[in-house]
Amino acid sequence: MLLQQQDIGSEYYSLDRKEIVERIAARKHELADNLLILCHHYQQQDLFQFADLTGDSLKLAKDAAAISDKEFLIFCGVHFMAESADILANVNQKVLLPHLHAGCPMADMATVGAVSQAYTELLSVGIMADEKDMVPVTYVNSSAAIKAFVGEREGSVCTSSNGEKVLKWALAKGEKVFFFPDEHLGRNSAAALGVPDEQVLLWRRGEILGGNSVADLRRAKILLWDGYCEVHMRFLPDHVRQWKLREPDIQIIAHPECPRDVVSIADQYGSTETIISAVRNSPSGSKWAIATEINLVERLKREHPDKDIHLLAPTSCQCTTMDCNQPVNLLWLLDNLAHGKVKNQITVEKKIAKSASLALEQMLAI
Repeated sequence: MLLQQQDIGSEYYSLDRKEIVERIAARKHELADNLLILCHHYQQQDLFQFADLTGDSLKLAKDAAAISDKEFLIFCGVHFMAESADILANVNQKVLLPHLHAGCPMADMATVGAVSQAYTELLSVGIMADEKDMVPVTYVNSSAAIKAFVGEREGSVCTSSNGEKVLKWALAKGEKVFFFPDEHLGRNSAAALGVPDEQVLLWRRGEILGGNSVADLRRAKILLWDGYCEVHMRFLPDHVRQWKLREPDIQIIAHPECPRDVVSIADQYGSTETIISAVRNSPSGSKWAIATEINLVERLKREHPDKDIHLLAPTSCQCTTMDCNQPVNLLWLLDNLAHGKVKNQITVEKKIAKSASLALEQMLAI
């Protein structure tokens, strides 16, 4: 549950872009000894330009925690990312989010109540004798409460770059794996490991036994929660085919949150860091159509003018919740810090943080 965003006041909204940018730069310089600004790859350029650290969500949280002399970590990303940063942060550090409505619809699709109910149903029909018979794996794009649920059951977190590795570990550990909240990362990872389609079953939220028969649940090796990323669902197989017809030598690279029918016909797939590396290391003149959030694609275009880079879809694919963070919100946050006021702090309850950290630590140990 996100906190209520405070109205920052009309005086901020009346500022023009040039003044906002100049004032952010000045405040950042003033607070530099005690401040670190973190920006996710999907963040808009007007904020990204002020980043001290950039990366995907877990990389940013880990990198920030390694810099213990900075008290304030401003996470230009979404709520679950700030939670992960708070879990991994040192005790002297405070994690702030520019806008409290910057959430993740996918993360919200798997609540502790709903996942607990699924486990209760599986126990009631004898699919497992004990909760620990089912190995839970949660994508890092999930709430701290879900990570804690997983940690308490000796499961693991995964990222878009190590989904296959973590899923392989989980399959070796137990009879069955419950993967949430992203169906598509789970399905793509299972396919990469060669798990037969008939052993991968979708658990539909709100339906008894996830809409499955007991026989199907017994046969399944992997249960996939039916969560998804609204941005990556906009990429379609026809987009891949159309690009290949127009530009036969173009390279199609897709994020693993894209549906299986897109990933299966792309030339490559991988996390945001994988996509950046693939484009960066490609020869001058290479052509790319990229299936991920538009801010990253546009940034790659600017950084590699010698390459022909496009968004795979014909229409804009933007993470609108990430975009709740605006430069004016960052300025407001910095102005308050300069006056000794800490706003929009994200804190995870100690008990939840302790259990969630077990799931994060398990991933790092795999």
